[in-house]
Amino acid sequence: MISSLDGRGHHRESRFGGRITLIALAATLVLLSGCGEKKEKAASQTAAKVNKEEITVHQINFVLQQQRGLQPEQAEAAGKQILERLIDQELAVQKAEDLKLDRDPRVVQQMEAARREIIARAYIDKTGEAASKPTDAEIKAYYDSKPALFSARRIYSLQEIGIEAKPEQMATLREQLGAAKSINEFVEFLKANGYRFTGNQAVRTAEQLPLNLLDTFAKLNDGQAVLLPSAAGAQVVLLAGSRSEPVDEARAKPAIEQFLWNDAKRKLVESDIKALRAAAKIEYVGKFAPTPADAASAAPTAPAAAPAPVSVPPSAASEGGLSATDISKGMGLK
Repeated sequence: MISSLDGRGHHRESRFGGRITLIALAATLVLLSGCGEKKEKAASQTAAKVNKEEITVHQINFVLQQQRGLQPEQAEAAGKQILERLIDQELAVQKAEDLKLDRDPRVVQQMEAARREIIARAYIDKTGEAASKPTDAEIKAYYDSKPALFSARRIYSLQEIGIEAKPEQMATLREQLGAAKSINEFVEFLKANGYRFTGNQAVRTAEQLPLNLLDTFAKLNDGQAVLLPSAAGAQVVLLAGSRSEPVDEARAKPAIEQFLWNDAKRKLVESDIKALRAAAKIEYVGKFAPTPADAASAAPTAPAAAPAPVSVPPSAASEGGLSATDISKGMGLK
């Protein structure tokens, strides 16, 4: 309190000092009130209490954000369902901790692996943020460079034969496919020579085909087949029929922009990882230590040539391709 001497030498209370005291008291009350509001706000973030643990609105919102295609009007009902799942999860966590399962070496290892994955993903996302969006000129250049995907896009009716074969049998298969008068004749060759195979029919759009093989399929005429290497051996794909269904640049632009942007992010991350590897000291130990054989296998090899199409005579197909019944009977399938 501020005081002063009056003419008689007595202390008297200053009105100015009284005002300061009142202001300080009011400020204290406001602060205390604010603290109460914060506590209420914090409490309002609790969605449920499971024994001594809380499940918060933030946890529910985090799960909601992972739900793709969720409509705004569905959010409230979805939030309630998510809360019930989080309650079940919390009960399981609490029981697991009671059983000391969180100290199990396998669980600890999985938790550490998940932590590393999350941190590494955060680094990748952060590094990718520096990638610039593609320009209109870059989008147009990509559109023009991929006619099979856009301006000359086709819908392909395919008949596929998956063959279990060894690398040294590929040349024989290619030769027999080219000499066959029909796809059924080729199938009979497979049966007679003990090849194991499966048959399938599919209708695929250009974008559903492997991008590295799209140009190969685009060059096929109806009735032509191509033999491709596969994990099991070989795959014969017959183009039974096709129809043109182009996509103009305006429709393709959003997809191209996203693809090019993602590709730029990928290249940026790969470049950064390459630099990190160059700067780091990496030593392979034990059975992972490099050997002369490893160095030889790492030598660059010439890229494989695109497989040449093999024509199947038109007489082998009816109206551009075999029917489902024909190919099933020819392959001995029911």
